[in-house]
Amino acid sequence: MSSIIELKMPDIGDFDDVDVIEVLVAPGDTIGVEDSLISVESDKATMEIPSPKGGVVKEVRVKVGDKVVEGTPILMLEVAAGAEAVVGEKAAEPDPAESVETPVAAPAAASYSGDVDLHAEVVVLGSGPGGYTAAFRAADLGKQVVLVERYESIGGVCLNVGCIPSKALLHTAQVINEAAEFGDIGVTFGRPEIDLDKLRAHKDSVVGKLTGGLKGLAKQRKVQVVHGYGRFTSANTLEVESDDGNKTVVGFNSAIIAAGSRVTKLPFIPWDDPRVMDSTDALELAEVPKRLLVVGGGIIGLEMATVYDALGAKVSVVELSPDLIPGVDRDVVRPLERRIKKRYENIWLNTKVTAIEPTKTGLKCAFEGVSKGSPQSKGVP
Repeated sequence: MSSIIELKMPDIGDFDDVDVIEVLVAPGDTIGVEDSLISVESDKATMEIPSPKGGVVKEVRVKVGDKVVEGTPILMLEVAAGAEAVVGEKAAEPDPAESVETPVAAPAAASYSGDVDLHAEVVVLGSGPGGYTAAFRAADLGKQVVLVERYESIGGVCLNVGCIPSKALLHTAQVINEAAEFGDIGVTFGRPEIDLDKLRAHKDSVVGKLTGGLKGLAKQRKVQVVHGYGRFTSANTLEVESDDGNKTVVGFNSAIIAAGSRVTKLPFIPWDDPRVMDSTDALELAEVPKRLLVVGGGIIGLEMATVYDALGAKVSVVELSPDLIPGVDRDVVRPLERRIKKRYENIWLNTKVTAIEPTKTGLKCAFEGVSKGSPQSKGVP
């Protein structure tokens, strides 16, 4: 005896709505548990929504371009007695690719003869946009997946200390700047009072919503997340050491390395000085300095410059290349350049930073102007 049920949009975090960018099933399709139904897209993440049931699609109730929230009907599904088990068994059949002979490990590969605590068909090292999408896709294809993440939250640099927090702060900067510019048309606001604690909490809440959504998607797909520092101990084992020193050995058939990026530590910069920040430190908003030098006029550098300028710092930017945001169409960059030239204290192009010396009153920076051919120095307190 069959029955028809309605499948609805699950909870993917605290989103107001997300866009449907692809419908992956059609009426008459037979689907299994965890098969993908639709693809949705938020501001910075694209994800597929899996089916909690197996059966035959009778009606699709969303289309490309629709906005969906938790509880939005996706489709009507006919579920027959035993159908889920049949579909599930079919989905679990061995992938033909598994019959291909496994490549012989390189002679230098280490061996591991101890016990393993977990075993996965696929282990993914790193949970950033490359890692979590690979893990979710492998799970959608019926693989048993373990996702290893060094830090407490999944999502990688982009979601935790990159794209998402920077955009939250940039929106605040935009509001501050627009309010100031309204004076030109007769609407004058008072000087804003900046509460860094509240601003920091807002930024963290935005990050938390997205990482919480990813955590829910991993749980739906039965992707097991293991937190700690991963280190390969052989061609088919990975040791994960948590912050408290506990070690978990994961055995696997295949591995995907998506370890991401890290800040380049230029040798002439005194990184032990608390007045020196990398991009991650800048997003923490520990304080707003009176004057700020941004080394690098690329996208990340100018994002941080925009935020700190709006919050009241006197900003200077130094860039080695002849133009800001190298590689981007000049027609796109020129309007931004005209705007920030009026706001920033200095913009040095074709200029190399050769040294940064800590002093009691600030950081003394030595520049070598490529176009001018003579060194300059500038103090930044």
